[in-house]
Amino acid sequence: MSATPAPASATRPTRRAPFGLVLLATGLPMFMATLDNLVMTNALPAIRLDLGASIEELQWFMNAYTLAFASFILMAAALGDRLGRRTVFAAGIALFTLASAAAALATDPVQLIVARAVQGLGGAAIMPLSLSLLAGAVSERMRPLAIGVWGGTAGLAVALGPLVGGAVVEGWDWNAIFWLNVPIGAVAIPVALALLPNPFGERVRADVLGVVLAGLGVLGLVWGIVRGNEAGWGSLEVLTGLVGGGALLVLFVLWQLRAPAPLLPLRLFRDRSFSIANVVGVGFSFGMFGSVFVLIQFLQIVQGYSPLEAGVLTMPWTMAPMVVAPLAGLLSPRVGTRALIVAGLALQATALAWIGLAMTPEVPYAELVGPFIMAGVGMGLVFAPSSTAVLANIAERDTAKASGTNSTVREVGVALGIAVLTAVFTGAGGQLTPTGYVDAAVPAVLTGAAVVAATALVATLLPAGRLPRRIAATTREPRELVTQP
Repeated sequence: MSATPAPASATRPTRRAPFGLVLLATGLPMFMATLDNLVMTNALPAIRLDLGASIEELQWFMNAYTLAFASFILMAAALGDRLGRRTVFAAGIALFTLASAAAALATDPVQLIVARAVQGLGGAAIMPLSLSLLAGAVSERMRPLAIGVWGGTAGLAVALGPLVGGAVVEGWDWNAIFWLNVPIGAVAIPVALALLPNPFGERVRADVLGVVLAGLGVLGLVWGIVRGNEAGWGSLEVLTGLVGGGALLVLFVLWQLRAPAPLLPLRLFRDRSFSIANVVGVGFSFGMFGSVFVLIQFLQIVQGYSPLEAGVLTMPWTMAPMVVAPLAGLLSPRVGTRALIVAGLALQATALAWIGLAMTPEVPYAELVGPFIMAGVGMGLVFAPSSTAVLANIAERDTAKASGTNSTVREVGVALGIAVLTAVFTGAGGQLTPTGYVDAAVPAVLTGAAVVAATALVATLLPAGRLPRRIAATTREPRELVTQP
């Protein structure tokens, strides 16, 4: 009997696609998903006017995306290992593209919120698998350059988000920020299928129960915080959200201790660097991005700047991390992560306090440039070193879940920050009007500053000193998830 012939894929060497085309196939969808978050932020005032949305609904336009993203990101990586990373990556692009079209067609706030949640599910599949596919599709010699370009592309999307959003909203309509994704997605799917390999990873059982418990738990907490001022903090609706959400998160932790293939291996938290770095991720995202949600509307609602002008005026803040983050990444193995992270958080806390104390309806822009730059430099000092701290003592087999965990907690921090700081704003009598905004925005921004300052104190518990050379290599592990909220 003759032997069964081996599959063609096993007998012929795999041909690599050209380096530039691989960057295009993986970077274009990632750029689209990253850009869409801050593009949305700058469009909120225009969407509010067109759809008649309340400030509560404005929060859900943002939080629906971040919560869906945070809840599904680890599951998406696991599905990529089981079903093929290119397959799940392409499915994520398709889902994101269809949800973008649905968001563009939304005629009321509920439709937009649902579309944003579906976008978050698609984005959760795009972000981790984009980097994994890129690292596997280029030669080992070109991998550091490819990952560097990938990270720079992500940073560029974050920096350009407010500017692009302002230009599109002012030149066309808010719907166009979502319509732009449709042709990009239509091109990205066939390009990815044609150029990228379809590798598989370790096929472990998907922790569906863990996803449900964690997702519903965080959703309950955010729902209770968002509804607290309007429904009453002692109301059944709010207490159900807060208590029920907390209970579900306790059940999630208990399940992770028993699950055969846990979504989040709790043993990772035995490492001090990993644990403290994740606390930093939550506090940093909570204070900074919750404050950004308040401040971006201050420029338009109170000071009367157009969306494009607001995007240009925030560039000292958004562009600074592009310069500082790579330098911080190079310095962290030499000086250690603690010094850079503490310094970055201290700069951010000072900048937010400065903005909060200087904020008046007539404050000249020149007085805001200094704290804007300070906040951007501070963010840049935190991004790369915190990723290094997360992976400092993590075994190679756990780097993907460790990095995915850090991205998840940062997104949860964004959602909680927006919810809590908006609750402070509305609790202080804030209104989305030129005369009713500033007095309530000040305590909200100062609350964000206090949270970031407290996070800086926690960051002093990180291990000090220079890091072993292997840590720098670990942070370049191909499976690492590198995202910025």
